[in-house]
Amino acid sequence: MGTFEGRTALVTGGSRGIGLAIARSLVDRGARVVLTARKAEALEEAVDALGGPGVAVGVPGHAGDAAHRAEAVRTAVERFGSLDHLVGNVGINPVYGPMVDLDLDAFRKILDTNVVGTLGLVQEAWRAWMSEHGGSVLVVASVAGFKASPMIGGYGVSKAALVNLVTQLAVELGPRVTVNGVAPAVVKTRFAGALYEGREEEAARAYPAGRLGEPEDVGEAAAYLLGAGWVTGQTLVLDGGALSRGPA
Repeated sequence: MGTFEGRTALVTGGSRGIGLAIARSLVDRGARVVLTARKAEALEEAVDALGGPGVAVGVPGHAGDAAHRAEAVRTAVERFGSLDHLVGNVGINPVYGPMVDLDLDAFRKILDTNVVGTLGLVQEAWRAWMSEHGGSVLVVASVAGFKASPMIGGYGVSKAALVNLVTQLAVELGPRVTVNGVAPAVVKTRFAGALYEGREEEAARAYPAGRLGEPEDVGEAAAYLLGAGWVTGQTLVLDGGALSRGPA
C-alpha cells in the first residue's frame, strides 16, 4: 500500500472509533497526524495511544466552528510542516424518527455539521496548503447515503450529499488533489452502538460477510484511498456485502 513517511494527515473526529482507526492506519505507515474532537481529554488519550506528540497532536473544538477548522489546518502546517492528507470523519445524528416529523432546526444542524463543516474544512486545507502542494482528501460518508434509512433519514440525506460532494470536489480540485469517500455500514463503534448492542448476532445476519464492521476495516480502506494516485471521485462502500443482498 506504500508509505506515508514524511507526510501529515488531519483527521477530524479522531479521538475514537473510525477516526482513531484511520489515524492509526496512517501512523503505522509513517504519517504524522493532527486529530480533532470536541473533548480535550479524549484527544489526549488518543495522542498517547498513537505514540505521543512526536507523531500526533490534538486540537479540541467543534467541527461546525470555522475558527476551529482554521486552527486545525494551521496546526498541521505549523507543527509538522505540511498538510498532505485530509480526512473528514465528523458526523452527527441527534434525532431519530420519520422525515415528515423531523425538527427542521435539528436537520439544519445535521447538514451544517456533516456537510457544510466538511466542505469548510476542505476549503481551509486547499487555501492553506493543497492548492500549491497537492494532496488527498477522504470523506467518511455512509451506506445510509445510498438507500432509504428509516428513522435516521436526516442523517442519510446528509451522507448522500457527501457522496455527491466527493464527485464535485474531485473534478474541481484535480489534478492537484484526489478526493474520495468511504461509505461504511454498521461498524462496531460507540456512535453505532444503538444499532447492534445486545443483538449483534442478529444484526450481522444481514451481511454476507457474516459480521459487522470493525473500525480497522475502515482504517485500511482509508489508507489505500489516501495514497491511491489514480483513484478520485469514488466512494467505496464498506458494508460486508449488505447492499448486494437486495430485498429479503
